[in-house]
Amino acid sequence: MKMITIGLIALAIVAVTVAIRPQFARAELLKEGQIAPPFTTQMITGEQEAPMSLADFHGKKVILYFYPKDETSGCTKEACAFRDGYARYTNAGLVVLGCSVDTADAHKDFIRKNSLPFPLLLDPDKKIATAYGAANGIPILGLDRRITYVIDENGKIIKVYPSVDPSTHAIEILNDLGAADATPPAQASPAAPVSN
Repeated sequence: MKMITIGLIALAIVAVTVAIRPQFARAELLKEGQIAPPFTTQMITGEQEAPMSLADFHGKKVILYFYPKDETSGCTKEACAFRDGYARYTNAGLVVLGCSVDTADAHKDFIRKNSLPFPLLLDPDKKIATAYGAANGIPILGLDRRITYVIDENGKIIKVYPSVDPSTHAIEILNDLGAADATPPAQASPAAPVSN
């Protein structure tokens, strides 16, 4: 009986340690008004891989969202919500960038399977996630936290989303930025044939 009690106590200690560990392992989030940390990495667009840096988007508002893992249900839901609202983002002059610790091949598969029209960034060494307080959101698995930053045209953070609902987050950002009604311009109808 004594051994069972000791075993249960040890199990309870392990469970509590695992439950509170993410809180202690997380870096502090950046705050609105701070300058977004600069970074350079590779970005994946479709099957292409190209170098990029945050400075490449100077003069544009950037939505930089961190997510745990390609092809998981919440991350797929979030990416597809950004995809579905992408025309509104681009019409409002907003750039969408997704970032996780996944590999280039995983990003390419994720983009292809879900027809994602925006780039995904490589961060295998977690330098970007660490700079933005997104690293070690799930320490046991080594995955990032689900966080989004909105960075203005001059590189200043103007909005931080520390708690994200993957299914509503994309429209939440559009609403917050006053861009929910930014519909793409109507397509011109084809010209009628000219009769002689």
